[in-house]
Amino acid sequence: MIKAVIFDMDGVLIDSEIIYLNHMYEKLKLKYPQINREALFAVVGSTTKRTMEIVSDVIGEDVDSHTFQELYAGLWADCRPDYPSILRKEVPEILKELHRRGYQVALASSTSRAGIEDVLTSCGLKDDFDYIVSGEEFKESKPNPEIYLHTADTLKREPKECLVVEDSTYGIMAGHGAGMTVASIIDDRFGFDRSLADYSINGLWEVLDVLEELNSR
Repeated sequence: MIKAVIFDMDGVLIDSEIIYLNHMYEKLKLKYPQINREALFAVVGSTTKRTMEIVSDVIGEDVDSHTFQELYAGLWADCRPDYPSILRKEVPEILKELHRRGYQVALASSTSRAGIEDVLTSCGLKDDFDYIVSGEEFKESKPNPEIYLHTADTLKREPKECLVVEDSTYGIMAGHGAGMTVASIIDDRFGFDRSLADYSINGLWEVLDVLEELNSR
């Protein structure tokens, strides 16, 4: 029986990934006009380390860690999305409904702790989660399943008692690797591989349908 629901943040609670991708593309294009936007799709949902590798491939130059950190910081210095405007409108109600039905609710995102705090505070959601964790707190983030296993352990739940709500290839891999049931938001803009997801959903209200099906078995 599912007793806890663990959400990813970017692409699941907020439609931020297209904003980040376009911002990264426009910034990089100033220095590397040859860059291809579609080639950057692979960075969506990836770790900072993997993003460095992808950017190096896309621009056709090896980028060392120090140079990349400077470049990466510069990319986001003036990126300030209006998070409430890109919050999925059903999020506040779905979180309340999950609590009403007795589920534990957690957030496990590859985004930095500061980034998570910024989103949750501006959207008024900080008190709606029983546990919040950032991928930067682990040696390896998604697709490594550690972030999800840690979250389940903190909630005192077995992996089989957890439903993960994801969107990206790496996030789905992490949830699957943790031995959890995975529901993936359908988003065909970035070529995500959903083959390891147990369910594909069009919106967050469908999480309730998934839970009802799983818990009726």
